[in-house]
Amino acid sequence: MGDLDLSGLDPDRVPRHVGLILDGNGRWANARGLPRTAGHAAGEAALFDSVEGALQIGIAWLTAYTFSTENWNRDADEVEFLMWFNEDLLLRRRDDLHRQGVRMLFAGDLTDPRIPDRNRRHMAEASELTRSNTTLNLVFAFNYGSRRELADSARQIAVKVAEGTMSSDQVDEAAVAAHLYIPDMPDLDLVIRSSGEHRLSNFLLWQAAYAEFVFPGILWPDFTQTHLLQAVLEYQQRERRFGKAGKG
Repeated sequence: MGDLDLSGLDPDRVPRHVGLILDGNGRWANARGLPRTAGHAAGEAALFDSVEGALQIGIAWLTAYTFSTENWNRDADEVEFLMWFNEDLLLRRRDDLHRQGVRMLFAGDLTDPRIPDRNRRHMAEASELTRSNTTLNLVFAFNYGSRRELADSARQIAVKVAEGTMSSDQVDEAAVAAHLYIPDMPDLDLVIRSSGEHRLSNFLLWQAAYAEFVFPGILWPDFTQTHLLQAVLEYQQRERRFGKAGKG
């Protein structure tokens, strides 16, 4: 942690929304002869160092992929640890984030009965405590899967059409976006996936339609705010065309 050297940063081209796919915790632990759970614990420091970096850089939205809908298929002991760990993380970090003006949000299927009630309660409390904060919107993608999010959005729209409160002519891209988990979430500008893997793994597929991607070849527990800044600087060298012809 510490102050970043922002001398090379263009403040007018800071990505508004950055997504983090926190990959490599298990491999980091295995390489050290530790249980996988030790990797998740080490990854917490990397996540909150990145939050500190986002605050310094001026990023408005930061979404971290903390638990996917597919992660339920992992070993039962690891899943149990992740449920406890996410709860403990909220309890330990919530007040500090609130003091820094961070708004905490949660994207995912939070009605899933496999999620302990205490986790749901702590997420609701954190959201309520920080709902008026404006310095940074920090989204935890928890029990999140983008295909499920899109299916849930389609289901809500279908119900409204069946009830007659929405017509089929009103079903467009804006309608789908309005029924996503966090309707005011802007599209992703930059996605960073650690560990060198080059895939989205069901992460914010709708929001990542025109995102830029950076794949640092390090495991997540080794990721720092400096790596975040390097990714943002690389992003600022990209030409974003959104389907238009390039300059060259």
